[in-house]
Amino acid sequence: MSGHSKWANIKRKKGANDAIRGKITTKIGREITIAVRMGGADPTGNMRLKLALSKAKSNNIPKDNIKRAIEKGLGNTEGGNYEELTYEGYGPAGTAVMLDILTDNRNRTAADVRHLFSKHGGNLGQDGCVSWMFQKKAVFVVDKEVFDDEDALMEIVLDAGADDMKSEDEAFEITAEPDAYDAIEQALGEKGIETASAEITMVPENYVHISGKDAEKMQNLIDELEENDDIQNVYSNYEMDDEE
Repeated sequence: MSGHSKWANIKRKKGANDAIRGKITTKIGREITIAVRMGGADPTGNMRLKLALSKAKSNNIPKDNIKRAIEKGLGNTEGGNYEELTYEGYGPAGTAVMLDILTDNRNRTAADVRHLFSKHGGNLGQDGCVSWMFQKKAVFVVDKEVFDDEDALMEIVLDAGADDMKSEDEAFEITAEPDAYDAIEQALGEKGIETASAEITMVPENYVHISGKDAEKMQNLIDELEENDDIQNVYSNYEMDDEE
């Protein structure tokens, strides 16, 4: 979920209940399956699989689950016949929302997503209606408890090709062009700096600040979208105060 800082979302997901964690496991398994189906089982030459495995590691996905997902992608077991889609729409107060979808039933998913947007004061839009507001970026998050020397970290990541680094309350967030992902990952690894998150994601060019009822509706919309089994990723350009 993109909207608050990445670190806020990482903490939120780490505190998720068992039901939500089960959904996270299912979604990452699907992503591994699709990555293998499209690019093979060797992460060295398959960036999508590499990212999916990294996400599995950071979410403590059991090795057996990962193995089953890879087998599905290779066609050795049943399942894995998913269709990839992108949905776009508007949330409360004109906020932009993009969804990455993996589904085995397009009609079901479209009806579910349309219902959720309508339920929480938004609406599902046409292809391209909000995607122009986002850029694909590599994003790394380093917990300050792991490494807290801001100047040293900035030098490391900028030398490796990062565009920017900002300091949150408890973490550093590093952004770069997607093709700099490997170099930054390698540079951090060589210094023994572990990341709380490392991914290629959609980052808004500008944010819409919301509060009050709009913030409540938006958070409910995001929560229910993320709980839907067919929705892999939710991106939005909203921001709200911590008190909200």
